[in-house]
Amino acid sequence: MTAPAVVVVGAINVDLVVAAARLPGPGETVVGGGVQRHGGGKGANAAVAAARAGADVRLVGAVGADDTGAAALAELRADGVDTSGVAVLSGVPTGVALIVVDDHGENQIAVGAGANAAVTAEHVRDALRAVLPRAGCVLVSTEIGAAAVAAAVESASAAGVRCVLNPAPVVPVVAQLLAHGPVLTPNATECRHLAALVDADSPPEGIAPRGARALVARTGAPVAVTLGGDGAVVLGPGEDPHHVPPLTATVRDTTGAGDTFNGVLAAGLAAGDDIRTAVRAGTVAASLSVAHVGARTGMPRAAAIAAALPVG
Repeated sequence: MTAPAVVVVGAINVDLVVAAARLPGPGETVVGGGVQRHGGGKGANAAVAAARAGADVRLVGAVGADDTGAAALAELRADGVDTSGVAVLSGVPTGVALIVVDDHGENQIAVGAGANAAVTAEHVRDALRAVLPRAGCVLVSTEIGAAAVAAAVESASAAGVRCVLNPAPVVPVVAQLLAHGPVLTPNATECRHLAALVDADSPPEGIAPRGARALVARTGAPVAVTLGGDGAVVLGPGEDPHHVPPLTATVRDTTGAGDTFNGVLAAGLAAGDDIRTAVRAGTVAASLSVAHVGARTGMPRAAAIAAALPVG
């Protein structure tokens, strides 16, 4: 790792995907044509997105000492992700996500955390200690335990390395970490939920979702709120909200679009891009990604992102 790198701390899963005409309701069964297996987990997905965008990427997390975990690591290495920070744990299974995707590309996801829940703060600190001097950005997602999330954000802050914290899902520890100044990347719903955790019930400000301004005030750092098919909004300290529109996209599967956004955003920040430039690239990459089934299948490479970026 010679150039400023992206270090991703987060979950590694295998996704089992059923495509069905519609999503099931409570207590309902729907039948799809078959089951597809894809690599998944917010951490692993974002690591692949950053690597395809051209970043030097190291992933910190855990898998089980099983065939599923071995296959997951092999897939990550094939995409250029350094997995030396991934622990292989005996006695626990690799994480699995059960996903249903409907005809409109919307999804329902249930995750069995497995080894992701066993990632320890000590492992995170040890894995980061060696790489932080060469890191340009640390990206943290919250599908792992609270202590591990805290260790990642606190270690990046102590080393003076920019940290992106994706609060998906919103867990209480995120509110405790805002003082470390991470760049937050919630979607609109997560933005409202996170604002509620910090007792902020501010109204929407133009295009900025409820609570965005209060979160910026707590972190002193930008908040990039993803809006699905409406693109993203960036709000920085003392700045007006800035809307970044998406590309027109053919939507087949939205699974992993947010992970694509976060990985490409982190790659841009590590390379020295300003937040608006990095968000624009992340939004374009996410728009490209949804045209394919599977979280990683449609994740674009750097050339495709550059070609699709709007001029000006």
